[in-house]
Amino acid sequence: MLFPVYWMLNVSLTPQQDMRKTPPDLLPLHPTFEGYRAVLNDQLPYLGTSLLIGLGTVAVTLVLAAPAGYSLAKLRPSGGGVLSLGLLIAQMIPGIVMAMGFYGIFLNAGLLNSWWGLIIADSTIAVPFGVMIFTAFMSGIPDELTAAARIDGASTWRTFWSVILPVSRNAVVTVSLFSFLWAWSDFVFANTLDGGGELRPITLGIYRYIGNNNQEWNAIMATAVIASIPAAVLLVLAQRYVAAGVTAGAVKD
Repeated sequence: MLFPVYWMLNVSLTPQQDMRKTPPDLLPLHPTFEGYRAVLNDQLPYLGTSLLIGLGTVAVTLVLAAPAGYSLAKLRPSGGGVLSLGLLIAQMIPGIVMAMGFYGIFLNAGLLNSWWGLIIADSTIAVPFGVMIFTAFMSGIPDELTAAARIDGASTWRTFWSVILPVSRNAVVTVSLFSFLWAWSDFVFANTLDGGGELRPITLGIYRYIGNNNQEWNAIMATAVIASIPAAVLLVLAQRYVAAGVTAGAVKD
């Protein structure tokens, strides 16, 4: 599992003239940082765009998914079962199919080649997942908490904001992390909906080093290494919250 990560690091430090060496060096005997210098010179705007899209997707997902999960878990509206089934089915639709549909919609709406169009597209994947996670987690919160809030005169919104959401920290972290990672690593939506935009994410910026007759493999791999760091750091920092969030609701007393 770790071999691709090791090889990515190895190639990112390998000089261009040694790329096609046979057999290849298992360690960078003559390391070069030209690839990383190229990343710092060329790729920072793309990284910034990816960060903007990732944070925007997290914000949209939390704003929509948390209240929806609370409603399905605690308010139990009519048709909630059908809605939950629809959200589950939405997770099964291939991304490329959704991308083609979005292309037609965005073309008519004038949203092509825009970073906020990508936030909308990425959120359509993250929101159904987020609703299911919030619903499962909030279902495990004792009803006595909401009953006590109502006795104290709290409205439905105040109960959600002041009581339910603070104790749903694990679910918030889980949904935020997966939403960010989906947006950060998205290529299908980015390539289909923002291929000619001025602000493009890092998954498209890496193609700066790929030509018809030449590929700058050390720069490509250096870009991949740099782009992997935020995801790796977030996973390490949030792993215990994610473990608690994704297993919430799996066991009922």
